[in-house]
Amino acid sequence: MTHALIVIDMQNDFCPGGALAVANGDTIVAGINAQMAQADAVVLTQDWHPAGHSSFASMHEGCAPMDSVDMPYGTQVLWPDHCVQGSHGADFHPELDTTRADLILRKGFRPDIDSYSAFFENDQTTPTGLEGYLRTRGITELDFVGLAMDFCVAWSARDAARLGFNTRVLTALCRGIDIDGSVARAQADLRAAGVELV
Repeated sequence: MTHALIVIDMQNDFCPGGALAVANGDTIVAGINAQMAQADAVVLTQDWHPAGHSSFASMHEGCAPMDSVDMPYGTQVLWPDHCVQGSHGADFHPELDTTRADLILRKGFRPDIDSYSAFFENDQTTPTGLEGYLRTRGITELDFVGLAMDFCVAWSARDAARLGFNTRVLTALCRGIDIDGSVARAQADLRAAGVELV
């Protein structure tokens, strides 16, 4: 058992009708469910923000969603309020097969720092614990799918490669926000980091 499927943030708020909807984000659910059958382990990540999270534009006077601000850990894109703990928006898409999950990893729960990657907070040093979980299970190969390609999927896959995992992104099972060409930039960065795009 060396291969895990990491399903990134397949939640209502990132799907059509949600607070931070990714275009066609719901169209990949069936394909992700099918992919689970080919994995030795399945990990689901879940954006899990407290109300009033520092990455919400509503917390920054005069700012709008998609603006950027400087935070102690670097530049932060501001988002509409989304995936608030316990809300319908934070729930997984109803058609996602959560029964196959070996682990559900919640991220973004610290009020003062965002967390795109499944491995680290956005300071890129505070760990989520996922690396230790995978290592203790002897997992060395990771496939990434989910939302959004240009943010949480890309940051997670890049960190996985940096940590020494054999890393692939299954691009047909990802969708992106695509701010000013951010999907193309993310894919180029991933290739440069040694991530295989399938």
